[in-house]
Amino acid sequence: IVKEKNRMGECPVWEERENALVYVDINSQKVCRWSSLTDEVQSVSVDARVGSVALRQCRGYVIALGTRFAFLDWDTQAITTILEVEQDKPNNRFNDGKVDPKGRFFAGTMAEETAPGVRARRQGALYTLFPDCSVIKQLDQVDISNGLDWSLDHRTFFHIDSLAYAVHAFSYDVHTGKIACPRLVYHLEKEEQMPDGMCIDAEGKLWVACIDGGRVIRIDPETGKRLQTVRLPASRITSCCFGGKDYSEMYVTSAYDGLDEAALAKEPHAGEIFKITGPGVKGIPQNFYAA
Repeated sequence: IVKEKNRMGECPVWEERENALVYVDINSQKVCRWSSLTDEVQSVSVDARVGSVALRQCRGYVIALGTRFAFLDWDTQAITTILEVEQDKPNNRFNDGKVDPKGRFFAGTMAEETAPGVRARRQGALYTLFPDCSVIKQLDQVDISNGLDWSLDHRTFFHIDSLAYAVHAFSYDVHTGKIACPRLVYHLEKEEQMPDGMCIDAEGKLWVACIDGGRVIRIDPETGKRLQTVRLPASRITSCCFGGKDYSEMYVTSAYDGLDEAALAKEPHAGEIFKITGPGVKGIPQNFYAA
């Protein structure tokens, strides 16, 4: 649906009030918005790699870029820094993020590669930005903090640390926003490659984007079984979300960074955004950051 190619398309969010898909291109340092009504893509350039974007209750967006949380006013393109983390780790940046059921923004960090395939291990963390703009650290020694979501009963938090090749669940206290007691939900098969972004559907099942695996998979967090695989016409599948009319469609982002010329020639759709119709299940609306 979006032919404009992204170096590292990520973090798709359906914005019902705009009939639009909001997403980031991390490596191009852009926050983008595709209108389903006009088919136009608008973008705002930012001054650092931007890992994630989420909706704000009072319009505009909350973003995680570089190592700081910030607000983005779409109309004026103004960016207001809220808080910076990890100033002692110049090689780190924010990655995926999402808003919890109480309007708190969760986002995690990772170390950038110092050479292809080379990165310092366990440098990342997972943070929560509260509506009063205070921040706590939830997890430490994370490799690549990635896909995240909450169970429908709000008692469980799901999180991906990509280099663990697994989805983990934590007990989640909706009143305090704290997470605890990690357990393994699903370990990816070899052909599924590395887990990236993730979302939950209206039946409480998880959809995981498989970067370099060219697919999204649906897993049952209760049984740890894979239920469904949807293959896509690009290998570097980065994230997914439900959207569209009554959240019955799935939007999937991809990347072309990391592919050499030979691979790009075989993958003309690398970096584009796809829509899956008829996935057999609906999604649920995104939460708004409560400030």
